[in-house]
Amino acid sequence: MEAKAITRHIRQSPRKIRIILNEVRGLGAEEALNYLHFSKAKASVYIEKTLRSAIANLLSKSENTDLNTENIKVKECYADGGPHMKRFRAASMGRISKLNKPTAHLTVVVADKN
Repeated sequence: MEAKAITRHIRQSPRKIRIILNEVRGLGAEEALNYLHFSKAKASVYIEKTLRSAIANLLSKSENTDLNTENIKVKECYADGGPHMKRFRAASMGRISKLNKPTAHLTVVVADKN
């Protein structure tokens, strides 16, 4: 059985989030949460929150009451690009320069090891 959690419109580029996701992919839930909790990366806060939500979704979805987090692993996790916030700032000689602030959508899928 598997469950999914999605976080949308994260104010960080998907490329930076994927760096942390590559470390977590395929790990057990406890080990992944431990890694994310002590990581200094900004993305780890969002990934940890989404992973906890996916685990809670799996536990509530499961009829098996003795399922615990030791038997859960991160099956899939990926970050897709979201909409860009387009901003402008002043440049030299009265012109403007364009600022492109990216966002990301994060998806985490967890499954039991059985």
